[in-house]
Amino acid sequence: MRGNNLKVRLLIGVVIVAFAFFKKCSQQEKNPYTGRTQTITMTPDQEIAIGLQSAPQMAQQHGGLHPDTRYQAMVDNVGKKLVNSSIARETPYQYEFHLLSDPNAINAFALPGGQIFITYALFSKLENEDQLAGVLGHEIGHVLGKHSAERIGETEFWKTVSTGASVGADMGGLVGGIGQQTLLKNGRGDELESDALGVQFMIDAGYDPEELIGVMKILKAAAGPNRTPEFQSTHPDPDNRIEKIKEAIRVYKNAS
Repeated sequence: MRGNNLKVRLLIGVVIVAFAFFKKCSQQEKNPYTGRTQTITMTPDQEIAIGLQSAPQMAQQHGGLHPDTRYQAMVDNVGKKLVNSSIARETPYQYEFHLLSDPNAINAFALPGGQIFITYALFSKLENEDQLAGVLGHEIGHVLGKHSAERIGETEFWKTVSTGASVGADMGGLVGGIGQQTLLKNGRGDELESDALGVQFMIDAGYDPEELIGVMKILKAAAGPNRTPEFQSTHPDPDNRIEKIKEAIRVYKNAS
C-alpha cells in the first residue's frame, strides 16, 4: 500500500514539475529593447501598477523624499533627458525620478514600470551631472530590461518546481536552493546589462559615458576594503563592472 502511495506521489510530483516547465516555455518572450529572451508573467500595465503601489513604502524606508526642490528638479531633468533621447521613450513605462532623503545608504534602485530612486547619500557624492546621468541611466536600464518582472517570473517557476519536488520525493529544499542560486546569478547579469544600457542612454543624451566609470570608483571607495566578494553578492565587483563599461563604450561609440 505504501508503495502505491509513493508511486502516486511521484506521479503527481512529475506532473507538477512538467506543468511548471510547460508554463515557463509558454511565457518566454523576446525583449524588444534588449533582444534577450525572458520569462515574463505580467503585462507592462501590471508592472506599472506594482511600481506605483510600492513606491510610497520604498520612499518611506529611506526617510521620504528630499526636501530640496532644486536637487529634485535636477534629478527630474536629467532623468527625462535620458528617457526622451533614447529607446526608453518607446516603452510603455511611466518613468518618474525620486531623490530620497536617506543620508547614509549609498544606493539607487528601480521598481517595475518606471519608478526610479536615488538616495541623497549617493547623490551628494556624485561630482557632476554626467555621473548622475550614469546612475539614472543604469536604473532606466533595469526597467527597460524588465529585470524585476523576470525575477518574479523565475521565482514563480521555481516555487512550482519546488512544490512538485516536495510532493514527489521530498526534495523541495534542494530544488528551491538551485532556484535561488539561479536568481542570484541572473542578478549579476542584470547589473551588467543595465550598465551597458546606461552607457547607450548617456551617449544618446549627449553625456560623457566615461563618467559612469567615475560612479563605479565612488561605489568602490564607499564600500571600503572589506566589501563583499563578487561571488557572494548579487552585484558584480566594481572593478569588473568598469572593464565591461569600457567595452560597452567602445562598442556604442564605434556604432554611432
